[in-house]
Amino acid sequence: MADIAARVWNHKWKIDPIVRSLIDTDFYKLLMCQSVFRQRPDTQVRFSLINRTTSVPLARLVDEGELREQLDHVRSLSLARGESTWMRGNTFYGKRQMFTPEFMDWFENLRLPPYQLETKGDQYELTFEGSWPEVMLWEIPALAILMELRSRAVLNDMGRFELQVLYARAMTKLWEKVERLRGLDGLRIADFGTRRRHSFLWQDWCVQAMHEGLGESFTGTSNCLIAKNRDLEAIGTNAHELPMVYAALAETDEGLARAPYDVLSDWHEEHDGNLRVILPDTYGTEGFLRHAPDWLAGWTGIRIDSGDPAAGAETAIRWWRERGEDPRRKLVIFSDGLDDDKIAELHHQFAGRVRVSFGWGTLLTNDFRGLTENDALAPFSLVCKAVSADGRPTVKLSDNPEKAMGPADEVARYKRVFDVGQQERRAVFV
Repeated sequence: MADIAARVWNHKWKIDPIVRSLIDTDFYKLLMCQSVFRQRPDTQVRFSLINRTTSVPLARLVDEGELREQLDHVRSLSLARGESTWMRGNTFYGKRQMFTPEFMDWFENLRLPPYQLETKGDQYELTFEGSWPEVMLWEIPALAILMELRSRAVLNDMGRFELQVLYARAMTKLWEKVERLRGLDGLRIADFGTRRRHSFLWQDWCVQAMHEGLGESFTGTSNCLIAKNRDLEAIGTNAHELPMVYAALAETDEGLARAPYDVLSDWHEEHDGNLRVILPDTYGTEGFLRHAPDWLAGWTGIRIDSGDPAAGAETAIRWWRERGEDPRRKLVIFSDGLDDDKIAELHHQFAGRVRVSFGWGTLLTNDFRGLTENDALAPFSLVCKAVSADGRPTVKLSDNPEKAMGPADEVARYKRVFDVGQQERRAVFV
């Protein structure tokens, strides 16, 4: 176990590249990448960094030279032999050879494509363009780099003992959360915190703490490199990116309305069991479930990632009952803005009614709130999204309009096509 404070003080991070492997990424990214490689390899996409917390002036906090150095380092990475062996030979979700030989041959020869970086006011404009399977793999490294460079900028002014105390307090804070969660009977929880982590070393420490503190209640981590190194389950399914790009490629309103289901039809061909989890909120959960084909009701579960999580789970339960399914046999994964108190509340509310699981993200791997002057290390909301596909803009509506994105005229069109009514605005914290 690394002495994180000593590493920060003694080396000022030079020994630790922020992203140290192409599999220092989330498992769902690799699963989706294989699906895209198979289904839509020639689609041209553009991804862009979006800082939702505009009060955090990244271009003033993070040195452009350091940012370029870290981005260039990622472009130098290739899959190591041991990493390839792990992907080719390991069992994921009970399935051997999750990744096909064709995909692995391509991935082993991959270098990430170029990036474009500009400064606009006090923010960075960071974009990636090219073929979808290649560009999509920039999302997680880009976010991890910006988040950690911001952390480094704050930590750089701290003294040796100040750093020791800071990390001791952060460790105590997390361990107290683990102790509170330990009392939840039947808890199932995983680390989903790669994208907005404080640092790689800190995420690795958090995963080890969860593993020791929660035992079998800790189901694994979304981070593939940590899963490999710590012999843990790699956890993840699919994300909003797939329906956003499929929808942008639709030629007509009818095709647009079908797009979210076309995504899951393709996924259905490739995966079964616990990988058949619906993410219904890209264009509104209510409308998605109302128009969903009957075969989707047979899927294993649903992930709730925006809006009121309890309301989302109740909607899913009603839908399963209407389709003749027993909700008690279904999986509900909560993954939006969770902390220990909300996890406990949702667990008590839904345990026994559905199979409850949690993907704990930013407030697991980046909760330094209240530990520095002016809360300089408080987490913030940073995303990297597909903004166009084959030259057409992408749109996300979400169950929370504060997370919506896309040109205003296209947002209006999508709301009409997907029959999105009044939505409740909820503050986006992380």
